[in-house]
Amino acid sequence: MPLALLALAIGAFGIGTTEFVIMGLLPEVASDFGVSIPTAGLLVTGYALGVVIGAPLMTVLGTKVPRKRMLMLLMGLFIAGNLLSAVAPVFAVMLIGRVVASLAHGAFFGIGSVVAAELVAPHKKAGAIAMMFTGLTIANVIGVPLGTFIGQSAGWRVTFGIVAALGVVGLAGIAKLVPELPRPEGVHLRHELAAFKNAQVLLAMAMTVLGFGGVFAAITYIAPMMTHIAGFADGSVTWLLVLFGLGMVAGNLIGGKFADRALMPMLYVSLGALAVVLALFTLTAHNKIAAAVTIALIGALGFATVPPLQKRVLDQAHGAPTLASAVNIGAFNLGNALSAWLGGLVIAAGFGYTSPNWVGAALAAAALVLAFLSAALERRDGAHGTVTVSGAPAEQRTPVHH
Repeated sequence: MPLALLALAIGAFGIGTTEFVIMGLLPEVASDFGVSIPTAGLLVTGYALGVVIGAPLMTVLGTKVPRKRMLMLLMGLFIAGNLLSAVAPVFAVMLIGRVVASLAHGAFFGIGSVVAAELVAPHKKAGAIAMMFTGLTIANVIGVPLGTFIGQSAGWRVTFGIVAALGVVGLAGIAKLVPELPRPEGVHLRHELAAFKNAQVLLAMAMTVLGFGGVFAAITYIAPMMTHIAGFADGSVTWLLVLFGLGMVAGNLIGGKFADRALMPMLYVSLGALAVVLALFTLTAHNKIAAAVTIALIGALGFATVPPLQKRVLDQAHGAPTLASAVNIGAFNLGNALSAWLGGLVIAAGFGYTSPNWVGAALAAAALVLAFLSAALERRDGAHGTVTVSGAPAEQRTPVHH
């Protein structure tokens, strides 16, 4: 594996850290700016909405720019956004910084996946892409808990300053190690947009919004939930986030392994179990040991849906997967934004810090319903030999493995 993949993984590590670390620091940020916890939750919502907008926008712009230069520009945006967050004098400025940083997120992973695949031999492409995404999963085991600990000990501004410095390391690595790659030829926006006429692509994205949204409904408010309800000390949030991160790593491995073998059954099991565990979290949040186990399970079941859902989109939009893949990364974050907002609403309405768990359970259950609907439509279309957007018969589609 070329060293260029390490540079991409460092960028992914920084992006993963800045996305998730805010959840462990919500009480500190809220206190510093004199705002409520639900208002501070807008820092999660704002970032997520920025990814939703930035993923397709930056990917389309990236078709006109050499890929290495585009990756460097995206890391520049990421650095600027985190620096702005670190020095923000008022809450609104920090929110702007979060949005600026988020614009790089979706396109970095979308374009980075293409670059990673081009750096290696054909039979190593999936491994190269997985190595880049390893940066994201490791961020949830090391970066987020460490960032939370530093934020609680030395101040949350220090955390965002360190994340910006990570971005500088990633940018330098890309500049030094990633080779110059030609600008993609023959990429037409109209062809990419045609994939969105496929009902299965839209259903897969809706499952992405609702499924992973269920995870974020609970995890966004993990700090106040665990300190006020379970009785953990503030410092315990760090290792609880480690458990969540370890669960995500395990879920990613399991989801990736079984997505190739039995994609839809994997979705049924993971989404169904996620809905049940989120509902149970309302009860287990009152017991320290049960809460810790539940947090790990939410991480595992939530991320077990990611590989099959991403593969589902790639399979269904295989004739023009670039934009669809980036938009699906945006869809994960749309779910994050929706659930963080809904979770804040039920807390603000006086239902308590465990109420977002019910929101998450309902979202995951809705995703499960869509999974069954998608499978039913696919069986019907397969029986009729329906032609997909790419022009290939449904039963002859060649899966794309990423």
